[in-house]
Amino acid sequence: MNLAYQPQAQCPPASEAPVSQSQIGVPFQSVKFCHFHIHSSKPAALCTDSRCKSFRINICSSLRSVDSKQLTEYLTPFDATLAKNIGEGLPPLFPALRRLTLVAILIFAPSFASAQSPNSGPQEAIALEQQGKLADAERIWLSVVARNPRDAAAYASLGVDYSKEQKYPEAASTYRKALALDPKLPGIQLNLGLAEFKQGHFAAAIAPLQAAVGADPSSMQALTLLGLSCYGAARFAEAAEHLAVAAKADPSNTELHQVLAQSCLWAKNYSCALDEFQLIVQQNPNSPAAHMLMGEALDGLARTPEAITEFEEAAKAGPREPNVHFGLGYLRWELKQYDQAATEFKTELSIAPDNAQASAYLGDIDMKNNDPASAIPLLRKALQSKSGIRIAWLDMGIILAQQGHTQEAITHLKRAVELDPERPDAHFRLGRIYESMGRPAAAQKEFDKVRALHEKAEEDVARKMSTAPPPLPQ
Repeated sequence: MNLAYQPQAQCPPASEAPVSQSQIGVPFQSVKFCHFHIHSSKPAALCTDSRCKSFRINICSSLRSVDSKQLTEYLTPFDATLAKNIGEGLPPLFPALRRLTLVAILIFAPSFASAQSPNSGPQEAIALEQQGKLADAERIWLSVVARNPRDAAAYASLGVDYSKEQKYPEAASTYRKALALDPKLPGIQLNLGLAEFKQGHFAAAIAPLQAAVGADPSSMQALTLLGLSCYGAARFAEAAEHLAVAAKADPSNTELHQVLAQSCLWAKNYSCALDEFQLIVQQNPNSPAAHMLMGEALDGLARTPEAITEFEEAAKAGPREPNVHFGLGYLRWELKQYDQAATEFKTELSIAPDNAQASAYLGDIDMKNNDPASAIPLLRKALQSKSGIRIAWLDMGIILAQQGHTQEAITHLKRAVELDPERPDAHFRLGRIYESMGRPAAAQKEFDKVRALHEKAEEDVARKMSTAPPPLPQ
């Protein structure tokens, strides 16, 4: 069966002005959409409007007739499930991510035997879809596939109706049936990837979206969805690779550049992150978040003094911005400027009393200043956090050992080892305790580990500020 695109409605004339952002609620400024059906018996009639070519498989003829809520609702599961995919405690990426891309739906309308009534079967289902009667159209498509269980296009059309009804598991299953029957069915991979993406199944969305990009490398929509899916699956290097192309095609899309920058940051590609954050700062010079992200990239490049300057700019622009004073304090702590660091940690705690990282590092400074009475309550507060802050376990182990609470000290130091077994300091402290207990074999085992380990490089400020990628600027 030779399937070919057939326009259901003509594209808007080339002279018509692009739809503005205010009309559609998304940052794409000049996207035009065509609505295609697939027929098995009619010749190809591809849209010739250049603004339609960038999105081969799209939605309804004019954006002004499409509710913007429909265009963005497919990202809804992203907020709820991304933390589960990447790590506990990940702040949501809404609302910026939901403005990044638009829904693409391919509707299949295969032709059937001429003996059928023209108002029954697929034609009737398509008419019902146009009237918004999706449940009725769904029932007709179910009857069509029951009569002809090898009709790939009918399964694809049924999948579209499921997607429009937000029955995404059913849509994905139906698209897979269509794909098994006809792997070359146009648009099916994109629709399958989209259905998986809507469920927050980012890893499952990657393969079909890769196929969609392979089928049409010019589709920025498929490429952007692929990049976002890689980001959601914590495959940051791949996300950066795909999003770099999409961002280059849309240089004014700040949200897209932010996700690209964060992908680069978490892939430890700090040069890429720095380039993107510089662009974001140029576009938003008074944004505290932009300066903080710039500082994180500079710190990753071991340019700590410049990173401090960016965090100071962030503090000026937003003195009560969450994490800005912790980030500045941590950079000071890295440089062993403990008095200045303590001031910043205290400021952070005055803004966000539950900031466990600030409590832990302020407690560490108190311990270094031989003030265990001040350090202990701060460290215990940090230990109540679910994030597992290693320095708090280490410091409490050291203090407990100094106070003669040997078994408690061992418990805390072992926990510090569990959180990062490649750091030698906790091994060394355990060795000293075992040595004092008259356990030379256990002590030697820990000292051997110390000798075998290489000093791990200090963690950058981005990973101290968050155990998962930070939220996008609002």
